[in-house]
Amino acid sequence: MKIKRFFAQDMRHAIRKVREELGADAVILSNRKLDQGIEIIAAIDYDESLVGGGADAVPEAAAAQPGAPAPETAGTYDARARYSEAPAQAPADAPAPPAPATAGSRSQARNPLADIEWDHDPAIIEMRREIQEMRGLLENQLAHLAWGELNRRRPAEAGILRRLSALGLPSALCTELAQAAGETADPEQGWRRALALLAQRLPVTDDDILSQGGIVALVGSTGVGKTTTVAKLAARYALRHGPRSVALVTTDSYRIGAHEQLFTYGRILGVPVQVAGDHNELHNALQSLRDKRLVLIDTAGMSQRDLRLSEQFTTLREAGLPIRSYLVMSATTQAGVLEEAVRAFNQGRLDGCILTKVDEAAALGGAISIIAGHQLPLAYVGDGQRVPEDLHPARAQNLVNRALSLQQQAGQETHDDTLAERFGAIAASGRV
Repeated sequence: MKIKRFFAQDMRHAIRKVREELGADAVILSNRKLDQGIEIIAAIDYDESLVGGGADAVPEAAAAQPGAPAPETAGTYDARARYSEAPAQAPADAPAPPAPATAGSRSQARNPLADIEWDHDPAIIEMRREIQEMRGLLENQLAHLAWGELNRRRPAEAGILRRLSALGLPSALCTELAQAAGETADPEQGWRRALALLAQRLPVTDDDILSQGGIVALVGSTGVGKTTTVAKLAARYALRHGPRSVALVTTDSYRIGAHEQLFTYGRILGVPVQVAGDHNELHNALQSLRDKRLVLIDTAGMSQRDLRLSEQFTTLREAGLPIRSYLVMSATTQAGVLEEAVRAFNQGRLDGCILTKVDEAAALGGAISIIAGHQLPLAYVGDGQRVPEDLHPARAQNLVNRALSLQQQAGQETHDDTLAERFGAIAASGRV
């Protein structure tokens, strides 16, 4: 048995030295950190039956000073190198290595291989890549098998899944609706039942802003149509109750010329417009408008990741008067972005939402899934720039029908390969 001590600046370089000087069957007996770096004691031709000794045994060869010459042995060390936790006993003519930590001191002991930077080893990287590829192929095959089995055993349910997926709804929601619709002899009956169940999952507020009045703030990201929606609501309320019953307030002090559009709408509608830069100014403005039956607040458009978003919540919360907040969302926004927006703006305790730009959307499945998933009451739907014509009280069935109409106009179909990827894993798990 040959024992050698290695010194290096870190574990990676130490293991590399072992790899270069000892062979694939080298055994790492111990390692420890020194002020200068890492020390490793390794052995070749290691025979556990010939090794003994106590925890204080120190090999003579290992006791040499750092950098002392040692026998050179050709070979290549790879990931197969072993680490033994058995106590080491050296024969009479060979030095004995330090014994590993006993069970009583295991809390202080460290596996020397724990510090090896395996992530940088090309062989490990390649092996990980191959395993990931194999896993992907296996999951793909299982998904296709599960999807084929679902088509064979429950064709009506599979057909509903296919049509719901074409609407752009997420897999989990499609699965729940298809299961709830049940297996029927008439596929169209099951499809209509699934659409009705989808509509039932969409909460609506039944035109509450214009029927209840009060103080209402519209919040949301930049460019979703808050100012235009404020003008549409104000125009509708003025038509019902007269221009003296409504007023507008803007808190947007970030954009250059942000007030001009709202002031223009105010002049056209004949309603007052005030500007509030902070919660004190907002409180004073609302106090001066206490005689108005509806006060609409147009807030600054901010990204859901904007650090100033908390300032906006503070302004509304500390105004000293009850304010209902509605999130304005664009139907053209991706579902993932809508999800972020709802989570961010809901810190201000949203009372509902308004869906805009429905006329520009290619699909409504993403917006529908977010509204249904968060149970965020939908108040109004905007589908154009005309004031006030292109704003309608939300009706769940109307929104579902519109989503279906958009899908039919686009002629969107979901291929079996895509469906297998989306629903195959769910089917394989027994949830479908």
